[in-house]
Amino acid sequence: MDRTEGFEHERPRLLGIATRVLGDHAEAEDVVQQAWLRLHRTDAADGAPIESLPAWLTTVTTRLCLDRLRARIPAPIDGVEELHDGTEVAWASDPAGDVALADTVGLALQVVLERLSPRERVAFVLHDSFGVEFPTIATILDTTPAAARKLASRARTKVSAPAHEVAHTTDWEVVDAFMAAAKAGEFERLLSLLAPDATMTADAAAVVVGTPERIEGRREVAEFLNGSAHAALAVFAGDRPGAAWYDRGTARVLFDFTVVDGRVAGIVFRADPDVLADVVRRDGGTRRG
Repeated sequence: MDRTEGFEHERPRLLGIATRVLGDHAEAEDVVQQAWLRLHRTDAADGAPIESLPAWLTTVTTRLCLDRLRARIPAPIDGVEELHDGTEVAWASDPAGDVALADTVGLALQVVLERLSPRERVAFVLHDSFGVEFPTIATILDTTPAAARKLASRARTKVSAPAHEVAHTTDWEVVDAFMAAAKAGEFERLLSLLAPDATMTADAAAVVVGTPERIEGRREVAEFLNGSAHAALAVFAGDRPGAAWYDRGTARVLFDFTVVDGRVAGIVFRADPDVLADVVRRDGGTRRG
């Protein structure tokens, strides 16, 4: 079997890993394609032989996912080190096979996964979903097997926490995940975070500055916001977590979210001065200043 055939054989598993780690099927497909391009460049350069193609592809795909996860987080969490793509690892058996982001993994779990550091997320997904052994995970993460085991254990504790323990943070986490997806142009993630009957409306003041008065439907709302809102910052509007577009340090338009059962059911754009007067910046679920 040549490398092209080997890659095609491994593609479903690689796509499963990337989809589970990133939570976005379209982004996962892009990562797997990048892994193929790196393999192709390796062939063209006629470099050192790859002893285990599944191991090499797993390492490259996972580290590409790590790059994507780190890019979502302004300040790296718990010291993610710079990694080198060429490291070989011993690959365990593949008990999971072609595993995509399962429908049984509800939005609540996806939102909790967003709370994990990149290395926690990788260790948890590779071990708990794909049966990869900790020495292999340690090599991919450039750490020790004991540290890799601890990362997976920490992630497992967060993911399996009872619903009431994370309920008080769910709304702002959903809002922040939604805004991050909008800014990054991650259309599939936007869809997953919107309720099927989601609506977007605007008050009279927001309509005056150019906001559409009403948009109905999950896909329509996602299409309008996809790749936008780059100048929006996290805020509280009263006690509700939201986002706001700022100009010269002043909130001009509030994105007022309604979150129901972990999904965005509605967004109201508000530019009324009385409403904006109650807007304050926040860091996650904490007010600033």
